[in-house]
Amino acid sequence: QVQLVESGGGLVQPGGSLRLSCAASVITFSFYTMGWYRQAPGKQRELVALIASGGSTNYAGSVKGRFTISRDNAKNTVYLQMNSLKPEDTAVYYCNANIQSSYYWGRGTQVTVSS
Repeated sequence: QVQLVESGGGLVQPGGSLRLSCAASVITFSFYTMGWYRQAPGKQRELVALIASGGSTNYAGSVKGRFTISRDNAKNTVYLQMNSLKPEDTAVYYCNANIQSSYYWGRGTQVTVSS
């Protein structure tokens, strides 16, 4: 059973920063692509960023240059550093693991960008 636990969400003013963390309970964490997705009220869940086992990354156009995804394989943890936050970044952020073509999700963490 794979468990993903997100943390680090909260309320931040526009222009501020947050760092999300996702701890994974999977032994071979380093083998798998990890990702962050988000879902705003009334909208579909969308991809934010991916990081492959080798460290290559991919970002949604709306966050490129502002967000950075990284991973620490020794800690089985993936991070999302979010800078220059905008009100439109407000959403529930979900951690995702792609393990042998099966997708696992965390419960999500709320990020609210508001003055």
